[in-house]
Amino acid sequence: MPDADICFMDIKEILAENVRSYRNINNLSQEQLAEISGLHRTYIGSVERKERNVTLSTLIILAKALNTSVPKLLTRQGLKNEQG
Repeated sequence: MPDADICFMDIKEILAENVRSYRNINNLSQEQLAEISGLHRTYIGSVERKERNVTLSTLIILAKALNTSVPKLLTRQGLKNEQG
């Protein structure tokens, strides 16, 4: 089971990096992203600090607010492909 834990931690790290990167690409503060998504600003911060286990519905909300897709939020290649 340790492999599953490592994989889960990798996904949390990738999600945190991508949320922050897409937020910056869209010139949004955490507060602005919170307002657009309907999530609390501290929740956005905790996602970016890898402190949250995010639900599928929250992933969808974040992806829409960041003008991207859920798969792109969850893969390292997602952001690289966007930047060209």
